[in-house]
Amino acid sequence: QVHLVESGGGLVQAGGSLRLSCVASGSTFGVNVMGWYRQAPGKQRDLVATISRFGNTNYADSAKGRFTISRDNANTVSLQMNRLNAEDTAVYYCNYVRLLGTTNDEYWGQGTQVTVSS
Repeated sequence: QVHLVESGGGLVQAGGSLRLSCVASGSTFGVNVMGWYRQAPGKQRDLVATISRFGNTNYADSAKGRFTISRDNANTVSLQMNRLNAEDTAVYYCNYVRLLGTTNDEYWGQGTQVTVSS
């Protein structure tokens, strides 16, 4: 079992910045990918960015050029969000996927609210 704890959400004005962090604990072994997803009211949960244990990154088009994902250490992932706009308002969820070959283990954090005021 992997436990994820997010921090760093809040209220920010349009054009501002926020930094989200997520710490994984528990059975954090093996090849894994950590990332951030977000869900706005009435919408599905969408990818924001992911980063592998080896530093390979993947971004949603909406995040490219504005957001930067990084792994501060093996069990901590951060998301630096710049030039935020109202469309970025959502609950942001940390995600951890352990790659096991034919199957994967997947875990989610409890979510942290990001609200961008225009």
